[in-house]
Amino acid sequence: MAVRAVRGATQVDRDEREHVLAATAEVLLAVLERNGLTSEDLISVLFTSTPDLTSEFPAYAARQLGLQDVPLMCASEIDVPGAMPRVLRLLAHVETTASRAEIKHVYLHGAAALRTDLPQ
Repeated sequence: MAVRAVRGATQVDRDEREHVLAATAEVLLAVLERNGLTSEDLISVLFTSTPDLTSEFPAYAARQLGLQDVPLMCASEIDVPGAMPRVLRLLAHVETTASRAEIKHVYLHGAAALRTDLPQ
């Protein structure tokens, strides 16, 4: 069993609590599903959001999904001029038998433009 890092990102339509929670849950569940992972495989998850998203902590969505015993942390992205707005990102550390090449990073909605090199 190896420790791997899995990335995910999504763009939120607007900075409203319900949108942030729904978008976070969607990208987190997609990361787990596409990589054949369960909550038991999670070591920790770091969530970041662009500075224009302030209505809710993304980690709260993970808690609502039942991730009570997984260490979670939220941080703000640096405010780079011209950067894509309203983006939530996650970096999940997981235990898996998958190789690095087999890990499927997930970029949803507008955030897909951040990683055009990845298959959708």
